[in-house]
Amino acid sequence: MNDATPSRRRRHGGRRTGTDRAAGPAITQMPWCIPVNTDRPTEPLDEEGGAAIHSGAMRILSEIGIEFLNDTALDHLREAGCRVEGQTVRFDPDFVMEMVGKAPAEFTITPRNPDRALPIGGRHMVFVNVSSPPNAWDLERGKRPGDFETFREFMKLTQYFNCIHIAGGYPVEPIDIHASVRHLDCLFEKLTLTDKVAHAYSLGPERVEDVMEMVRIAGGLTHEEFDASPRMYTNINSVSPLKHDWPMLDGAMRLARRGQPVVVTPFTLAGAMAPVTMSGAVALSLAEGLAAIALLQWIAPGCPVAIGTFTSNVDMKSGAPAFGTPEYMRATQMTGQMARFYGLPMRASGVCAANVPDGQAMWETSNSIWSAVQSGTNMVYHAAGWLEGGLIASPEKFVMDCELLQQVQRYFDPALTATTEDDLGLDAIAEVGPGGHFFGCDHTQARYQTAFYQPFLSDWRNFEAWANEGGVWTAERAHRIYKRILAEFEPPEMDIAIRDELADFVARRKAEGGAPTDF
Repeated sequence: MNDATPSRRRRHGGRRTGTDRAAGPAITQMPWCIPVNTDRPTEPLDEEGGAAIHSGAMRILSEIGIEFLNDTALDHLREAGCRVEGQTVRFDPDFVMEMVGKAPAEFTITPRNPDRALPIGGRHMVFVNVSSPPNAWDLERGKRPGDFETFREFMKLTQYFNCIHIAGGYPVEPIDIHASVRHLDCLFEKLTLTDKVAHAYSLGPERVEDVMEMVRIAGGLTHEEFDASPRMYTNINSVSPLKHDWPMLDGAMRLARRGQPVVVTPFTLAGAMAPVTMSGAVALSLAEGLAAIALLQWIAPGCPVAIGTFTSNVDMKSGAPAFGTPEYMRATQMTGQMARFYGLPMRASGVCAANVPDGQAMWETSNSIWSAVQSGTNMVYHAAGWLEGGLIASPEKFVMDCELLQQVQRYFDPALTATTEDDLGLDAIAEVGPGGHFFGCDHTQARYQTAFYQPFLSDWRNFEAWANEGGVWTAERAHRIYKRILAEFEPPEMDIAIRDELADFVARRKAEGGAPTDF
């Protein structure tokens, strides 16, 4: 494969010709970059409060215990000296802290395009597309079950937007493809339509092993090169309260043994799957997450991991999940404070409970995203496209969210807080003097094109100008942009020999039946 002749090493995909681009791109967006969070994190817990949360998590682990529905995991934890009774494991807090201390505070994931390598941890902040909704919604077709073509549309949006760093789980579940081979078709499209970091669902050994092999092939790597450093990752969820299930643990252990990152994200809803109080919900979430991380560090000391938070509350009138609430924001900040205490990278989410891309959708998502900023989050899941508490993926919402993410990226730009003599503009102030204006002065003229954030979706005109051009609301503008992006999309380059090898692997695994199912 690496010794292919020049005739074989032609490329598939790439940029359109100059003639094709004559009409201009769908939008002018900010360049690819990894945002660095320069703000001091919000820490709502005082020293006593942080100690109480930690103590609560350790008491849950040592006194109450966590169920592990996986015999291999139980064998490892029994070998480690944990108290195992049936499927319930109780941990010595010292053991947990020793294992957590082996996890790296930072690591880098390198996809098939090394220019898209992502540092996870420290002050870095990366954004992931919406993952796993069973349904899609857009202005033309309304709400409908997910299908493969809509999945491909979201993959194109994921690749197109520079502010999206990771091609996470399926942006919408393509239920028109049988579950036994769905992962093969989806990963082929993900690895050819994007060149960004990819994710594997931990839903059985066959799927995890297939995805690792496909990522290896797409990167043109030997098995040794793949195992030597992070190339992809998985995210696992506990079954709150107090349980880790078989397939998630199996996948996590498989990746950890091969040096691939595992993000452990308990899903705790205060008032339903966790105590109604936020400190209780956070303590439970941390206990569940630390239990799995301790297991993985025992199996593969130093393997890259991150701790996730998906702690929110329910509507106590209906029982429905609520997101982007004040409680969600505080829980995220509290978890961020504790993640720094444990020395672990952290994952949060950009979520909402709204059913359509309206005002509620954006204020709830904005609350979620900014709580991630405030908490020092390193990886933000569901950062673009999420609706209806994760039951809907929407392309209009995807576009609207990317406008928000670009604003966060610009917010971190060091130019906004620069204080050099030139930045202070004292000469310009003297030049303009009392009662003047700065539009025409040299200081402004030299900077006006890049001085401020330029939106691709927001409309800053006055009401009359907006109304005279049709009074198009935000979701409608987003719909038009989404359609233009699809029309101009070109996949990133891929060596044709590698693409052929990927296709051959998919065909072989399909012929073998893919992953077993009971239907």
